[in-house]
Amino acid sequence: MQKSFVDQLGKEITINFPPKRIISLVPSQTELLFDLGLDQEIIGLTKFCIHPIEKFAERTKVGGTKKLNIDLIKDLKPDLIIGNKEENSQSDIEELSESFPVWMSDIFTLDDAKKTISQIGELVNREPEAAYLNHLISAGFNDLQTLALQNNIDKKVAYLIWRKPFMAAGKNTFIHDVLLTNGMTNVIEEERYPQITLEKLKTLNCELILLSSEPYPFGLKHIEEIQAAIPNARIMLVDGEMFSWYGSRLVKAVQYFFEFQKELY
Repeated sequence: MQKSFVDQLGKEITINFPPKRIISLVPSQTELLFDLGLDQEIIGLTKFCIHPIEKFAERTKVGGTKKLNIDLIKDLKPDLIIGNKEENSQSDIEELSESFPVWMSDIFTLDDAKKTISQIGELVNREPEAAYLNHLISAGFNDLQTLALQNNIDKKVAYLIWRKPFMAAGKNTFIHDVLLTNGMTNVIEEERYPQITLEKLKTLNCELILLSSEPYPFGLKHIEEIQAAIPNARIMLVDGEMFSWYGSRLVKAVQYFFEFQKELY
C-alpha cells in the first residue's frame, strides 16, 4: 500500500506502507525506532547511532551524520530514510531524496520532540507505542518543571558543547528548552551555537557552567581550565545525551533530571 506523509520541512513523500527497509541518519531517532519495536525494519544507521549498543553492532553503518556513504545507502535500497535538518548535511539529503523517500525532522523544543515521536509513529505504523512514550515524557517533564518552581531553582547558566573554539548552546535550540524546563536561564543571547571566549563568558555573570559529554568530550581537566578563568561560577560535567537527544531517550532523561535538580537546590 502506498501512503503519503509531509515531513517537518514541508516536503511530501510517498512510501510503501508500512516501510520494511528503514535507514536512520540520527542517533536519537535511531534509538526511538528501536524502542518503537522496529527491530527487523532498521537496515542501516550511522556510526554515532550507538543506542541500543547490541543493535548497533548488527547493523550496516552508513557513515557519519554529516558525511554519509551515499553509494552504500543506495546499495541497501531503503524504502524510507529518516533524518534531521540540523544533524545531516543538506547536500547529502538532496542527493538521497532524488532516489528515495526521505523524511526530515526539525526540532527546537520538547513539544517539537513529542510531535516528532508522534509523526514517526504514524510513519512506521507504531502509533500506540509512540503515544505511550509521549505520555511518559509529558508526565515526567511536567513534574520536573513543577519541582524546579517549588524548589526555587533559578540559575543563570551557560552550556558548552565545544572547545577550541569554545561554543555554547544558544537560544532557539533544544538544549535551551531543556534548560528552561529545569529552572535554568540561558545567559547566551545569540541563537543556535555561537563561539564564545572565556573572557566574554566571565562578563555574563553565570552561576553555573555546564560542560557537555558530547559532541566534545569535556573532562575534569577542562573544569580546572575554566574555573581558573571564571572563579565565581560553579562548573559541572553533564551527560550530553540527556540534554540533546530528542527521541525516546527523553524517558530516561526524566530520572536524570530529577537527580540533577537535587544538586541545584
